[in-house]
Amino acid sequence: MASRTALRSLSMRRALTSHSMVSSMSPSKSAAFSTMTKVMHQQSSSSGNSSNNGTQTHFGFRDVPENMKEALVREVFANVASKYDIMNDVMSGGVHRLWKDHFIRTLAPTPGTKLLDVAGGTGDIAMRFLDFCKETHGDNTAQVTVFDINPNMLQVGKERFEKTPYHSTSQVSFMEGNAEHLDHIPDNSMDAYTIAFGIRNCTHVDRVLKEAYRVLKPGGRFMCLEFSKVENPVVSKVYDVFSFDVIPTMGQIVANDRDSYQYLVESIRKFPPQREFVKMIKDAGFTVMGQGYEDLTFGVAAIHSGFKL
Repeated sequence: MASRTALRSLSMRRALTSHSMVSSMSPSKSAAFSTMTKVMHQQSSSSGNSSNNGTQTHFGFRDVPENMKEALVREVFANVASKYDIMNDVMSGGVHRLWKDHFIRTLAPTPGTKLLDVAGGTGDIAMRFLDFCKETHGDNTAQVTVFDINPNMLQVGKERFEKTPYHSTSQVSFMEGNAEHLDHIPDNSMDAYTIAFGIRNCTHVDRVLKEAYRVLKPGGRFMCLEFSKVENPVVSKVYDVFSFDVIPTMGQIVANDRDSYQYLVESIRKFPPQREFVKMIKDAGFTVMGQGYEDLTFGVAAIHSGFKL
């Protein structure tokens, strides 16, 4: 894969191109681009100069104070919530739908399963889960709690479920909160925990994993679907070009928001590679089977799994 220095250089060139594009846009079209910059200035002002001396984390390829990342990520997904499915189609070439279908088949929920779907605001994983239980087992007792930090994303999910027989039933509920602090989820209360394309946006991934372990019942399963690292050098080179040249441009065309898509591409490169993430899952207390993950499409995405035993 291209070196991190090369990726940073490529990202900077794209950012300069984006800046020149924004200067020629109308005020309404440039609003999305400038939103995250405004959030950074507001957050910096409210936290004072001392934030510059605090612990840093990454927001894409940019280093920011930890106390700023949550607000920045929240703004990204507020911007893209209404275009979320289209966003994933752009970022995966539409293959994300097949990955998610396989993800739920791999989970293979049994009748009556209680699922906590974290960072699942738009409901696409929750819908697949309930459909699988109904179509495979004829089961209408499975339950899913859709949990997300972003109310815009949750609203998309609620609207999705309003068009289904699951609406206004006990099978689905929605909860807003931070994956690092599942304060309203009791210990040992869930049969399964899923998080799809969300964990890389969290500030402290280790805390997310520990909370997942806490809320699962003994024997419960943690499953994560996330963009990952491509090892094949030829595929990796093509993937880098697609990521840094095509995706932000498509984000501008489709969602009128290049900046959010630029962050999303960079966030993928900052996420730990497969084996390193497996170690983090083990460190949280989970038991993994085999190598602990399954690569999808040359490692563009991967499914990670662990059990609370």
